[in-house]
Amino acid sequence: MNSLFDYNSAINRRQFFRKNGTGLGMAALGSLLGRQAFGSSTPTPDLASLQHFAPKAKRAIYISLIGAPSQLDTFDYKPELKKRFKEDLKDWLADQGERLTGMTSGQAAFPLAPSIFKFERHGQSGAYVSELLPWTAKMVDDLCIIKSMHTEAINHEPANQLIYTGSMQSGKASIGSWLSYGLGSMNEDLPTFVVLHATHTSPYANVQAISARLWGSGYLPGKHAGVAFRSKGDPVLYLKDSPGISRDLRRSMLDGLNAMNQKTYEAVGDPSIQTRIQQYEMAFRMQASVPELADFSDEPEHIHTLYGEDSKNRGTFANSAMMARRLLERGTRFVQIFHRGWDQHGNLPRDLRSQCKDVDQGAYGLIQDLKQRGMLEDTLVVFGGEFGRTVYCQGGLSETNYGRDHHPRCFSLWMAGGGIKSGQVYGETDEMSYNIVENPVHIRDLHATMLHQLGLDHQRLTYKFQGLDQRLTGVEPAKVVKDIIA
Repeated sequence: MNSLFDYNSAINRRQFFRKNGTGLGMAALGSLLGRQAFGSSTPTPDLASLQHFAPKAKRAIYISLIGAPSQLDTFDYKPELKKRFKEDLKDWLADQGERLTGMTSGQAAFPLAPSIFKFERHGQSGAYVSELLPWTAKMVDDLCIIKSMHTEAINHEPANQLIYTGSMQSGKASIGSWLSYGLGSMNEDLPTFVVLHATHTSPYANVQAISARLWGSGYLPGKHAGVAFRSKGDPVLYLKDSPGISRDLRRSMLDGLNAMNQKTYEAVGDPSIQTRIQQYEMAFRMQASVPELADFSDEPEHIHTLYGEDSKNRGTFANSAMMARRLLERGTRFVQIFHRGWDQHGNLPRDLRSQCKDVDQGAYGLIQDLKQRGMLEDTLVVFGGEFGRTVYCQGGLSETNYGRDHHPRCFSLWMAGGGIKSGQVYGETDEMSYNIVENPVHIRDLHATMLHQLGLDHQRLTYKFQGLDQRLTGVEPAKVVKDIIA
């Protein structure tokens, strides 16, 4: 074929539907451009057309602790281990059939490393919380602490892909993209799914690299991918028009560009062109909405006090937590906060203390802020890492210093709001915090439960790709954890 005309004249399946679907294309374009395309001032309605039942939550925040915090030093209290300090677990591990990482598989001994931190019961629930998290301890009755999470992944990249996309294989859609696809937008001037990268304060932290795969749209349309806000400078690049370019001129330029893109779409029928049009339009609207969003001058001093002094510093976790609340107030469906540096293979007492201090008051402030605004009841919050840490020490061990390797068989996280039962500790591990002995919760169960709280059935939320009905929870068994639902 030597010309575009010849290409378009070829009657194949794709072109048949293209030629007969122009009207649908125009309708889709109208929905993407929103009310401005028709000169209307009527707000765009909530587009939650795929919800399967009445939701308990309208929106969600996922606080992702990249690197995997130690459950033994935060929530999973095992006081009897202090009597077994330095006991060699080599033979015991062999009986467990443990799969070891390359970082510890060559060790001659596997000395047991009890936590050096103090634990106390808190709240009416009597939940044990480490001294590292004093602010979290104050709000245990607002939380559901799950101590029986588990995963198949033993290394960071596949573990993060599994917990944030539902699969250890690349190319899958992230949980935020699925929520965008299933729930639609509540504000056409801001992205439905926003990613925030919070900085960490410890100069010694082992920082894991992460990629956009964790917030990408995979096989879903590109408009459902997360939009990453920067932690320094303008939240989004190129928010300001070039000198001499007025708002009206920018609008006129976009109208011309959209018209050319629409002609191309009519010619070749590529759906990615519609995504491109939508992205240009969203960028134009964000030029007005994001500067107001990022201006914290309207936040009263008592709110900054609630989150902590770090909330005034761009890019900190506390600042990101406050930004997440501001985004939700303005209609963003899903905010994911990534906080790296939780991979403590050595010097855990020093580094974990620093990491916990980074997030503790900010997380407390977020939950209390949502609560006092009446938003917590319909906002789901999740806080945790991608797997747990071993009971044995990696490398040398002393009474004041140790490190822990990766451990997939059990770890802890907490959930709050969004119809989740508060003041509850769910699941239990054995005396070694090694195996789950009560109420196991797999990553897929977590995903199914999150979707359920947002009105989505994980088995019915599908997208056809390569001849298969793709799902966030895949084809493996997954269940909604009904015991933690209020």
